[in-house]
Amino acid sequence: MGFKSNHTAGKAGEEQTAMAASTTDQLVGILRDTIVAMVRREGPDLTARQLGVFLTCYLREGEHTVRGLAAELDVSKPAITRALDRLGEFDLARRKRDTRDRRSVLVQRTLRGNALLRDLIKILDEAARNAGLPGAPAAPARRVRAAA
Repeated sequence: MGFKSNHTAGKAGEEQTAMAASTTDQLVGILRDTIVAMVRREGPDLTARQLGVFLTCYLREGEHTVRGLAAELDVSKPAITRALDRLGEFDLARRKRDTRDRRSVLVQRTLRGNALLRDLIKILDEAARNAGLPGAPAAPARRVRAAA
């Protein structure tokens, strides 16, 4: 009896590993499809760092500063500044001096950045549906926070 339960547990573990590998493969496919769609669309091409800064600013609540983004993304402040320079050129984010602490610079969302996020969400949703990812929405239904 002990052999049977161990054998069953082993089978369940193998199935979980296969499911995890399948899900990982799906996620990598979704990432690839999303990046390809972003490259093909009109608009700015963002580096991975720029996209990381952009998504952090748009998806994480609260105020964002160069110092805080550098800490959260574990990169240097100059790297964040360069990414924000580029995002600013594309009107995807803007910087504003913090009136409470003149040494600090706040990062603000823009209308164009909100539009890019909505496009990105649609692209991801479509890629997830095409990959057959369980729980992928049938139609885009997420709300994007307004630009500050």
